[in-house]
Amino acid sequence: MSAQADDYICLEIALSGPCMAFPLPSPMRRALDLAAAAAEAGEVPVGAVVTKGDAIVATSGNAMRTTADPTAHAEIVALRTAAAALGTWRLDECDLWVTLEPCAMCAGAVGLARIRRLYWAADDPKGGAVAHGPRLYEHATCHHRPEVYSGIGAEEAARQLRAFFGGRR
Repeated sequence: MSAQADDYICLEIALSGPCMAFPLPSPMRRALDLAAAAAEAGEVPVGAVVTKGDAIVATSGNAMRTTADPTAHAEIVALRTAAAALGTWRLDECDLWVTLEPCAMCAGAVGLARIRRLYWAADDPKGGAVAHGPRLYEHATCHHRPEVYSGIGAEEAARQLRAFFGGRR
């Protein structure tokens, strides 16, 4: 099976150097696939994967419309599933991979779950709460700040979102 262009990420050396392509990490590839499935179900295309080491512990796509639950964001559902699977609410040895910068609710849940690392694909200037908006982890009252990595698979995630919302206008 040959890799597609979307299966690689670009790392620019010293901000002005040549682009080096690296394979998209498999948890983000899975999150992007979950986002595509969510879109097919009429949900906003967001997917989330919780990993512990190299193992996938939980996955979810957005499910607000299909479950009639306003809190059924992909991240929340994946965190709940991971906590149940591991038998603990403290997911401090786990990482979360998500296709869109988390909103305030999801960023708060990530902190409360003590997620070790947060990876996301596309920035969300309107609804994001980590690098945009309230910048939740920068507040002195924030008890846990995960390591944060953004832009992994951003082009594909942004394309999914544009296609989804463009089809509704």
